[in-house]
Amino acid sequence: MRLAERVLAGSLAIVALMAVLVVILADRRLGERLVAETVRDLRQEAQFVGSEWHPVTDADSLADAAGERLHRRVTLIDSTGRVVGDTDFDPPALFALENHKSRPEVLDARRTGFGWSRRVSPSAGDEELYVAVSTPGGVTRLSVSTAALSEILGGARRDVLIAAAIAVLVAVALTVLFARRVSRPIVELRNVARELAAGRLEQRPHLAAPGEIGDLAEALSSMSEQLVTRLDAVKQSEALTAAIVESLAEGVVALDPPGNVVRMNDSARRLLGLRRDLALPVPTAELPRDRALRDVIASALRGQTMTLVEALVGGRTLALSARPLVAGGAVITIYDLTTLRRLETVRSDFVANVSHELRTPLTAIHGFAETLADDDVPEAQRRRFAETISINAQRMQRLVDDLLDLGRIESGGWVPAPAMLDVRGSLAEALAPYQPTAADKGLVIRTSIAHDASRIYADPTAFRQIVGNLVDNAVRYTTTGEIEISTRRISGGIVVGVRDTGVGIPPAHLDRIFERFYRVDPSRSRADGGTGLGLAIVKHLIEAHGGWVKAESEVGRGTLLSAMFPDAEE
Repeated sequence: MRLAERVLAGSLAIVALMAVLVVILADRRLGERLVAETVRDLRQEAQFVGSEWHPVTDADSLADAAGERLHRRVTLIDSTGRVVGDTDFDPPALFALENHKSRPEVLDARRTGFGWSRRVSPSAGDEELYVAVSTPGGVTRLSVSTAALSEILGGARRDVLIAAAIAVLVAVALTVLFARRVSRPIVELRNVARELAAGRLEQRPHLAAPGEIGDLAEALSSMSEQLVTRLDAVKQSEALTAAIVESLAEGVVALDPPGNVVRMNDSARRLLGLRRDLALPVPTAELPRDRALRDVIASALRGQTMTLVEALVGGRTLALSARPLVAGGAVITIYDLTTLRRLETVRSDFVANVSHELRTPLTAIHGFAETLADDDVPEAQRRRFAETISINAQRMQRLVDDLLDLGRIESGGWVPAPAMLDVRGSLAEALAPYQPTAADKGLVIRTSIAHDASRIYADPTAFRQIVGNLVDNAVRYTTTGEIEISTRRISGGIVVGVRDTGVGIPPAHLDRIFERFYRVDPSRSRADGGTGLGLAIVKHLIEAHGGWVKAESEVGRGTLLSAMFPDAEE
């Protein structure tokens, strides 16, 4: 088939397709417009009919009169959804009709004042267009059969098809003339395409010789395949490299032979504290001015391989490695050691704190035990020494128990099993062990349970331990006055507060009192037998529930410790 014939056939197909699309779109738009116009008219008519509907009006007579005058089906529906008037039904038949309150157009009319729908009528049996408006008497609904709309659309569709057929004939005539003109330059395009496919990209078409569409397609296809294959290979390699580099948690920095940064992944930008929008390439002077980092870069550019050189950059501890490239330049890798070093510091601090906490009771036990070994110690002193040994042994036992609890919680070995608890009963169990100590100090422990916060969603054992630790802390640091345990509801959960009238906490210490072994007054806390772990355990138990804990205090006035327990998820 010659080019002109192919162009003719293709153009004819395109024009025919366009004509069909025009017919379809016109038909749809006309249908939508017709429905919209009909809905608007029915709405106006429904409002007019509704204005004549009064409590003393015979609804069925009004519907019949309006339907005959407007040539519509008129339905009047009272506020309960019962049909009280309909053009197509006599009064006896109205009672057999279904309640219309669930009809979509009626629902919309009640909600927004206006509604419409297009569906099959259960009573009439044909498809109808319903329009309903809310009126003082109830809902006035008018409907019309969609068959009339279909007839209008059918006539319009025939007119559009005739116009489309005429357009196709005109397009065919124009395409014949156009195809004859187009076929000549195609041949030269074919030859030029062959030259381009052979790699001679300097060739340019002169559009002088005739040709065939098949040869042109073959030449263009050959050229496209070569170009696409080469470009795809480059793009795939580049995309794979970029994906690998960007997915690394370690930072990667690539340097060219002069020492400019030509590539850097997001991890490197984050670890070095650089902007994400920093345009590359940039000189190494843009990198942080750290001596170790500069030495590693200089050594790598000189051809030396560097391994795990630590540097402190922007408050982070980084391990730097560098490897020179064969063609010049180098690749620097950066690994963040900050978390590891912080954990090492925490571990050493923890060991030091535990050793310090155990040293005092162990020293006391050892000293008094040696003294008791002497036969000359009076009986009264023996009893006092034995009591001191017992007190320090109990303190060591509490410290070990708290350490075991804290380790089990932090390691994930404990998971809360929350249930709905009665706050009053649970508080009574939690407060019982501390009542004697409070009474000895002359302290009053009272509770204030809000009506809407009398039940809480929490692990029973954890709840008692949390309240117990908070109350124990309050009893230790309160000498006179009272301790109040209260509950209140907030958005998303219930807050349990323990307020005391003790010595209070200076503002500088408030942010740290939930740390392990942190004490505002170390000497007093140890004298009272505290382990320094109670509030840390409270914090971990609350966070395991998904809640939070905070402290508010005023020196000399007292402290409020609050723990929030989230509500149960639905």
